Amino acid sequence: MFGLIATLSACGGANRFEGDPRGGRPMASGPISDACLASDRRARSPALCGCIQAVANQTLSGAEQRRAIGFYRDPHSAQEVRTSTRPADQRFWTAYKAYAERAEQVCR
Repeated sequence: MFGLIATLSACGGANRFEGDPRGGRPMASGPISDACLASDRRARSPALCGCIQAVANQTLSGAEQRRAIGFYRDPHSAQEVRTSTRPADQRFWTAYKAYAERAEQVCR
């Protein structure tokens, strides 16, 4: 799971969903995409970050996206949320995990 977080925190962001007419990845722009592109991850690219944002737009609320941006700056914070016993953290982690799994499927 931590590897998935690291991969996703390498990219992502957006406000609208656009499919590539040639059957490629969906693309979007937004806060996760911006954080992804600003990260120091080698895997980042406009295509991957835009795809991750498009999935975020479908699966995470705006507040959840803003919270997830923190994982780009501090990947260890994801581990802290994952192991938290606070109900709000547990709800967020459930949503984030579903988003991460979907982004991994769609954005490979």
